[in-house]
Amino acid sequence: MGNGQASTDPTEEAAYHEVCAYTLTRGDAAFIHQHVVDAWAAQYASPTSKPIGVFFALLGLYLHVEHGFTGRAVQKAHMELAQRPEPWPVGPLPSARGSVTATEVLAAPAGPARDAAISRWAASVWNAYAQQRETIDGLLRRRGVL
Repeated sequence: MGNGQASTDPTEEAAYHEVCAYTLTRGDAAFIHQHVVDAWAAQYASPTSKPIGVFFALLGLYLHVEHGFTGRAVQKAHMELAQRPEPWPVGPLPSARGSVTATEVLAAPAGPARDAAISRWAASVWNAYAQQRETIDGLLRRRGVL
């Protein structure tokens, strides 16, 4: 299931929801939940996914993995960009979208180990889309986010 194809595996989807519950109940200022949502949305994007959803997931992963943004800072960037909508450029979806899955994240003990697994998941998914780095970076710089 780690190939990033559209999930029909109820076990993987259940793991995602458990990881979401874990991150939402933490109430952490960094809002690590954002990285979970972004990793899932990008890993399981399909040709019918809305471009804004895929693009915002990718920019969230990019900002976290390559610039160290917290989930809260990613959320702020999303809000700033959404104030002036434009066509959100989403390139082709890679056939493999990361080797880390929600099931693997859930298997890590709650706390620092699971938080680190969430960051590994985000990096794994982002690396699958890294060919879109220049497009995302350019848009973020043009819009003043970076």
